[in-house]
Amino acid sequence: MRGSRPKKRVAALGSAGALVTATLIAGAVAAPTANASAGSGYGQDREARGAAIAAARAAKAGIDWQDCPADWNLAKPIQCGYVTVPLDYAKPYGKQIKLAVDRIGNTGTKAERQGALVYNPGGPGGSGLRFPARVTGKNPVWANAAKAYDFVGFDPRGVGKSTPISCVDPQEFVKAPKADPVPDSEADKLAQRKSAREYAEGCQERSGAMLPHMTTPNTARDLDVIRAALGEKKLNFLGVSYGTYLGAVYGTLFPGHVRRMVVDSVVNPSREKIWYQANLDQDVAFESRWKDWQDWVAANDATYHLGTTRAAVQAKWLELRATAKKSPIGGVVGPAELISFFQSAPYYDSAWASTASVFSKYVAGDTQALVDAAAPDLSDTAGNASSENGNAVYTAVECADAKWPTSWRTWDRDNTRLHKDHPFMTWANAWMNLPCATWPAKQQTPVNVKTGKGLPGVLIVQSERDAATPYEGAVELHKRFKGSRLITEKGAGSHGVTGLVNPCINPRVDSYLLTGKLDGADVTCAPHATPKP
Repeated sequence: MRGSRPKKRVAALGSAGALVTATLIAGAVAAPTANASAGSGYGQDREARGAAIAAARAAKAGIDWQDCPADWNLAKPIQCGYVTVPLDYAKPYGKQIKLAVDRIGNTGTKAERQGALVYNPGGPGGSGLRFPARVTGKNPVWANAAKAYDFVGFDPRGVGKSTPISCVDPQEFVKAPKADPVPDSEADKLAQRKSAREYAEGCQERSGAMLPHMTTPNTARDLDVIRAALGEKKLNFLGVSYGTYLGAVYGTLFPGHVRRMVVDSVVNPSREKIWYQANLDQDVAFESRWKDWQDWVAANDATYHLGTTRAAVQAKWLELRATAKKSPIGGVVGPAELISFFQSAPYYDSAWASTASVFSKYVAGDTQALVDAAAPDLSDTAGNASSENGNAVYTAVECADAKWPTSWRTWDRDNTRLHKDHPFMTWANAWMNLPCATWPAKQQTPVNVKTGKGLPGVLIVQSERDAATPYEGAVELHKRFKGSRLITEKGAGSHGVTGLVNPCINPRVDSYLLTGKLDGADVTCAPHATPKP
């Protein structure tokens, strides 16, 4: 399951349809402080040298900022450019790829400026290019930080405008209805296994040269090259969801290059969790947050008429699911498409009301609202290409970052067991990740995330009931990054906390970014406002 905003992921994913961001040159050239012990034991020293060479080259070249291409939909004064990085850092003079970056200058005075704040929204596979629009859109949560920082976004390697990868024809990828992710028989499982294997083969066929290099450590090295190209001696970084793991790996490989780092909604960085176990942990957390949403729907029965108890709302959900399984709604919305749509609610409570409203309309007899919300739009070729690309990058990075179980018996045992008590997401998530069991490219050992020389205090922000990145991940990173501080949003569960209005959290994030100061102890905050029906 991806850790950033879900798109309509209706895919061959594993076909379940699931479901499921020219001054200071001397400083910019400083060699990375990466060392073999911090890394993942696969030519780390060579790659550290390669990253230093690429960063020195980028510092010299800078970025040729221009108005953004019209089809990027990024209006002036946002500017766009490219940074060149090696495909393989062990061969820094070998094949190069281009990464798309954009920026908007700080809104304060020259004296107030503190450099660039670089953003990653998660995924893996998310684009960060919308980040400067927080300034042009006058987002009040980020107004203080924007005075001090240029807001810089980028598409990570393989994503969007940055040498994109693909695993399947995008229009095929979105076709619906997909098979029900919950298997009724061994034959259903065999069909899903075949789809997952074919998806992995498609990745190799369409993007094989990129696959061995689609790793989080390489994206962290890219981030350091971007830092150098920006003319920044040290990196200011905001990472959300998977962006927290990117930040954790960057902080491990380049501890002396971090100035400020905010990580929000944290992927558990333990080697034992990346990535197979992390996905199993998600299934448990999604079930809890799904129940939170049902409780809220029941409490607002006067608006939605879906039942006055969680059990009643669940019964309506199971009825909808059974109907869609028997005969897809509108001919296109089956159980896979339903999960893809409804999973927005456990992800973000900003989606609670809209999801409940569509459900309510359906129960009242309006099926079109559900079809409009959950079915793919085959005419949206650009959106479909983006969805397919995002899923390809998600799969490529998670499969390459770590060694996955290759025995189907392991997958079958673990997901069968979990599904009993956590049925909402378990099988959909399993099929989405199953291509990693037959992945055609080399799988690495994850970086051992830890504190290195020069790493400053990192600010960690996490909601207690997050479904996509369970709370334990924040606790684990807090232990590993000495001197870090953890802000816990108690009783809340939205994924991505720093963008929400919370008077206990927003000033602390601002204070850290503007002054570098952290609270003397960890902080527990009350939740942000509960959604209104």
